[in-house]
Amino acid sequence: MNWYTLAFMAFTGVWGFGNVINGFSEYGGLKAILPWLIIFALYFVPYALMVGELGSAFKDAGGGVSSWIQSTIGARMAYYAGWTYWIVHMPYISQKPNSVLIALSWVVFQDSRISEMNTLTMQLICFGIFILALVLARRGISILKKLASVAGMAMFVMSILYIVLMMAAPAIAGDQTIAIDWSLKTFMPKFDVAFFTSFSILVFSVGGCEKISPYVNKMKDPSKDFAKGMIAMTVMISICAILGTVAMGMMFDSNNIPGDLMTNGAYYAFEKLGSYYHVGKFFVILYALTNLTCQFAVLIMSIDAPLLMLLDSADEEYIPKFFFKRNQYGAYVNGHILVFIIVGLLIIIPAFGIGSVDQLVRWLIRVNAVCMPLRYLWVFVAYIALKKQADKFPTEYHFVKGKGLGIFFGGWCFLITAAACIGGIYSENPFELILNIATPVVFILLGLIMPVVARKENNRENLQ
Repeated sequence: MNWYTLAFMAFTGVWGFGNVINGFSEYGGLKAILPWLIIFALYFVPYALMVGELGSAFKDAGGGVSSWIQSTIGARMAYYAGWTYWIVHMPYISQKPNSVLIALSWVVFQDSRISEMNTLTMQLICFGIFILALVLARRGISILKKLASVAGMAMFVMSILYIVLMMAAPAIAGDQTIAIDWSLKTFMPKFDVAFFTSFSILVFSVGGCEKISPYVNKMKDPSKDFAKGMIAMTVMISICAILGTVAMGMMFDSNNIPGDLMTNGAYYAFEKLGSYYHVGKFFVILYALTNLTCQFAVLIMSIDAPLLMLLDSADEEYIPKFFFKRNQYGAYVNGHILVFIIVGLLIIIPAFGIGSVDQLVRWLIRVNAVCMPLRYLWVFVAYIALKKQADKFPTEYHFVKGKGLGIFFGGWCFLITAAACIGGIYSENPFELILNIATPVVFILLGLIMPVVARKENNRENLQ
C-alpha cells in the first residue's frame, strides 16, 4: 500500500463536514481556525503517529486497542479498554436517531421546522427509530455495511464539493456572500472558560484514527511511508477544517451565529449554496437524502459492531455468560437488551429537562465529546506501556525511538484528552451538568460491576 492510499483511507474515516459546523458554532465562527491549528499541531499529529507504532508492534493482534492493552499490561485492563470502547458508543447511538429525524424533515419540508418540535415528541419518535434500528441490527443485515460505506463516501464528496463551490461563490453570487474582514481580531478567539470547555469538541472531531493501525504493516516501507501518510492526512484535514471554516464565514456572520447552527447548519449551508448557483433546493435535498441514509446505516452498525468487538474477544472471567447468547444471525441478543436499556434512557431522560430541540442537539454533541474521547485514553496508556517495554516488542515503524520521549508524548496526549473530557462536562444549565457528570460515572460503574457479576456466576457454577 502506498502512503497516499493510506492518507485517503484515514481521511475519510476521521473527518466529516459536521466537524466544521460544530467548531464554527462553538468557537465564534472564524475564530475556530486557531483552535483547529492548535489541536492538529499539539495533539492530532503525535496521536496519529503513535497509532502507527502500536499497529506495527502488534500486527498479529488485529490492531485493536484491547489487544494492545492485553499484550502490554494484562487481561483485566484489556477488558476495561474493551468495555470503554463499547460503552462510549451509547451516547453516540442515542444521537443518531435525532440526526435521522432532522435529515428526514429536511428531505420532506426543506426548512428548519424541526427546531420548533416539542422535545418529548421528538425523543419519542427517535425512540421508535432506535427500536427499528435495533430490530434490523438483530437480523444482521450485511448490506447495511455496503450502504454505510457508499453513503459515507458520498458525504465526503459533498463536503469537499461544498468547499470548492463556496470558494467560487463570490464570483457568481456577488453581494449574497459575506466579505471577510482579514484583520487579526476576526480570527483571534478569547481564551476564556468557554474556549477550554469546548476543547472536547475538537478532540472528539479528530479522534478515531486507531482504526487504521492494522494497515501499517501492509505498506511498502512502513518506517517511512506510514509517517508520510499520516502527515498527508493531517494536512488534508487541516486544509478542510480551515477552508471549511472560511467557507462558513462567507455564509454566516461570525458575530451573529444562528442559535440552531448545530441542528440545521449543514442544511442551511447547502440551501444557500443552491441559491448562489440558481439550482433551488437541489443541493439541500441531495445532502439531506445522503445524510439520512448515512446516519441510519451508521446507527445500525453502531449498535452491532462495537458489541461484536467487545464480546468476540472478551474473557468470560469479566463478562457474565448471559451476554454471549447469539441468535441465528450471529447477533448478541442479550447484549442488545443492555444497549436498549442504556440508549433508551439516554434518549428519553433529556427530554424532561431540556426545553428545545436546538438545545437538545447541542447537548447530545457535547455529551458525546465528553464520553467518546475516553476510549482514546487507552491508546495513550497502551503507547506508554509499549515504550516502557520497547525491547520486548520490536517494530518496523517508530514514532520516536527514545523511551523517555515516547512516554512523554503518550502522557502529553493522555493529559490533553483527559482535560478535554473533564472540561467538556461543564454547563451553565444545572440539568445538563448533572447529565454530563452522571453519564460517564454510570458507564464506569457498569464496567466495574460486570466482572463482579461474572465472578459470582463462575463461582456458583464451580460449586455445582
